[in-house]
Amino acid sequence: MRRTKTMLMGDLLDEFFRRPYVAAKVAEGKLPDTWRSVVGDAAADATTELRLERHILHVRIRSSVLRSELLYRRDALRDEINARSGVRLVNAVIIR
Repeated sequence: MRRTKTMLMGDLLDEFFRRPYVAAKVAEGKLPDTWRSVVGDAAADATTELRLERHILHVRIRSSVLRSELLYRRDALRDEINARSGVRLVNAVIIR
């Protein structure tokens, strides 16, 4: 589709990054930072593995105390990550 009206480069980039697929990939790339801001520095430092597969976030925690605390907050963690990323990125959180 050819555009007849000139647009600013910033507007074109905003339009590009608002596309659902691109926005999801950008949010996936920012997931470690989002995780740190949601759970805090102590829990993020105890996290040994953080991966996203098919909208399921797999988290491995070293500390058993933190692990049990985060297990109770799984739904809240999922909602907070989705809210901060701006897209529906995580459907479930599995903590090991």
